[in-house]
This record gives sequence, structure tokens and C-alpha cells, in this order.
Amino acid sequence: MPSTLVFASHNKHKVEEIAQALSGKYELQSLTDIGCVTEIPETGTTLHENALLKARFVHQTYGLDCFADDTGLEIAALNNEPGVYSARYAGEHKSSEDNMDKVLTLLQGKEDRTARFRTVIALILQGKEYVFEGIVEGTIRTERAGTAGFGYDPIFEPKGYDVTFAEMTMEQKHQISHRGRAVELLIAFLATHLSSSDDNILPSE
Repeated sequence: MPSTLVFASHNKHKVEEIAQALSGKYELQSLTDIGCVTEIPETGTTLHENALLKARFVHQTYGLDCFADDTGLEIAALNNEPGVYSARYAGEHKSSEDNMDKVLTLLQGKEDRTARFRTVIALILQGKEYVFEGIVEGTIRTERAGTAGFGYDPIFEPKGYDVTFAEMTMEQKHQISHRGRAVELLIAFLATHLSSSDDNILPSE
């Protein structure tokens, strides 16, 4: 039987992406699956802090092995905004369309459209904390393209490709995405118990 892990998220898109990446090696449960209806506060000022806050909440409240993630879009010309505020960049209502509109408006007339997506995953396993990071570089398109994916996917073109994340299949996106890379590190750690000194495993704070 596969081991069970809780993913501290209600976001069905992210749960689907990571469940597919786990390929049945682990039984993935969401916050909905464990009956957690609480909106976990994301009061950290970094992706690292927010991921740990969410994982710690689930572990302390339910006593379950779990992991949580936080993802940010960092745009060079906007001083790496929206960053930790990516989900609510245009307001607390968290509208992806409004968030994209704000980014496109702020980038009007700017030549530098380089950006990167960064995901941090915090894992609490048997009471110990581990943190993993995945990054993908790219650029911000001048207009939307594609209908797949979620969030800023329709305006983000990963480096080395001529399509946006929203024009890729879930499988294609996972192979190169920030979240996919962080999940790969998570899975490798779970499978082989990599040393916490690995360059891609950040010290927990």
C-alpha cells in the first residue's frame, strides 16, 4: 500500500498536478480530504515562511505527515513582484484574470520582461522539517495565450519554449515547471532519504 501524505491545499489544480507526479507511489490527501475547512493564514513575508506555516498548522492540528507549498512569480522589471503576494496581487479576492491584467499593465512599455516562477515546498515527516525549492526561468508575454493551467500560466513563457504554460499539457508543464522540479526533489527525498545538506534542500527556519 502506498504511504499517505497530506498536501496542505484546497487548490484542486495543484492537487491534481502533484498527484499525477506522485504516480501512485504515495496516497495524496488534500485539506478537503482530511476535513480541514480552515483558511490557513499566510502571514509570512517569504515563500519559505508561508510554506512552513501551512505545513506546521496541519501537523500540529491533525498530527499527520504533510507538506505545503507556496509559489511566487518574480518579475525583474517589477522588483521581483508580485512574489509572495502573487495569488492576491490585484486584491484579496484572488482573481487570476485581475492579477494578469495588473502585471500586463505594469509592464507596458518595459523592454525587460524576464521573470521566473519559484516554488518552495515544506515537508514535515515524523516531526522533522525539510524544505525544497524549484525554479523555472522565462518571460512575460504581452497578451494571454492558451486555456490550460491556472494562475499566471497564460502569460508566462518558459525559457527555451515558444508556448506559454497554458498552451502545454499537464504532463509537459510538469516536466519543466517550478512546482514539478520541487516535487521531484520531494519525491527523491522520500524515496532515498537524501541528506539535508543537498544544495537543493534548504535549511528549515
